[in-house]
Amino acid sequence: MKFEFATASRIIFGQGTVKEVAPMASKMGNCALLVTGRNVERAGPLSGSLKNTGMKIVTFSVSDEPTIELTIEGVELARQNASDIVIGMGGGSVIDTAKAIAALLTNSGDITDYLEVIGRGKPLSCPSAPCIAIPTTAGTGAEVTKNAVLTSQEHKVKVSLRSPTMLPDLAIVDPELTYSMPPSLTASTGLDALTQVLEPFVSVKSNPLTDTICIEGLKRAARSLHRAFKDGSDTRAREDMAIASLFGGLTLANSKLGAVHGIAGPMGGMFPVPHGVICARLLPFVVEVNVRALQRHNSQQYLLRYDQVAQVLTGKSNAKAEEGIARIHDLCDALDIPGLSDFGITEDHFPDLIARSKKASSMKGNPVNLTDEELTEILQKAVS
Repeated sequence: MKFEFATASRIIFGQGTVKEVAPMASKMGNCALLVTGRNVERAGPLSGSLKNTGMKIVTFSVSDEPTIELTIEGVELARQNASDIVIGMGGGSVIDTAKAIAALLTNSGDITDYLEVIGRGKPLSCPSAPCIAIPTTAGTGAEVTKNAVLTSQEHKVKVSLRSPTMLPDLAIVDPELTYSMPPSLTASTGLDALTQVLEPFVSVKSNPLTDTICIEGLKRAARSLHRAFKDGSDTRAREDMAIASLFGGLTLANSKLGAVHGIAGPMGGMFPVPHGVICARLLPFVVEVNVRALQRHNSQQYLLRYDQVAQVLTGKSNAKAEEGIARIHDLCDALDIPGLSDFGITEDHFPDLIARSKKASSMKGNPVNLTDEELTEILQKAVS
């Protein structure tokens, strides 16, 4: 057995830890590009504490999922202001944008030189500029992943800028920052977090280290996601989901994902659907079809893993995969996830979606190769 494990240079987790950012950031640079979400004011206290250290602050707002064009705009702004450190405070879109900007600040050439699928996929030759990631949602785990997912509006596809050097220098995970998430966002990001500790566990690239992290993440998501949805002020539930999200990022960065993300990437590039919503709608049907396909192939290794997932999700030591599937269906129903048809997806789009999904890098981690018919079944159930 051989495996590797890489993550952010330093991870600090805990209530109120965002207060520790300013003194550490001031040792890493003089002018920070502070990448925020739509609500720039939310980063006001952090901006103020950074300024109090003598740092210059330039703010860059990301109001939607990141695009190639938006990333280029951020790089230009950073260069105009001689920014030598990038700080991302927000959801996965904000942090991915910050990581991409930090990478391109130190690597010359066109962004398409480095992009997968639509670009040349060249490796980044220089380490990224110093980068600090501060998530305000509990879902993507982007603070500890080595890629940034960007939308190409021209090609209507999501692609990755990827390099081990894109891992942030510092990840600050403060559950307090997630308290204000509304129930709908708690639900979609939380199911993304659940997916990202489930898929690496059944991935063809799983290893003993990621397995251990996945199981702990599954336990926390199983006991706390619905609680956080029902009561956003439940601090223990919020902490559990922040840990589950972090653990999802750790595991997906060091194992593969699977068919949920294999479909989600292309779908998110073609339609204006939040990533978490896509994952939430796809998850129970992908697990259902995967288990049936594995049974057909008698792939006991992975069927036993789905049994383990079911045991964690249900709390029953003898649960089988089918009970886990039922638990995921119940959870998705309880969290009021909108249907994909609400976003204009119809059966006419399935052939293109399937063709794109089969080329997605995440699909390579799925424990079984799914047929076009099986992928069609997943989409039919998820869209209906």
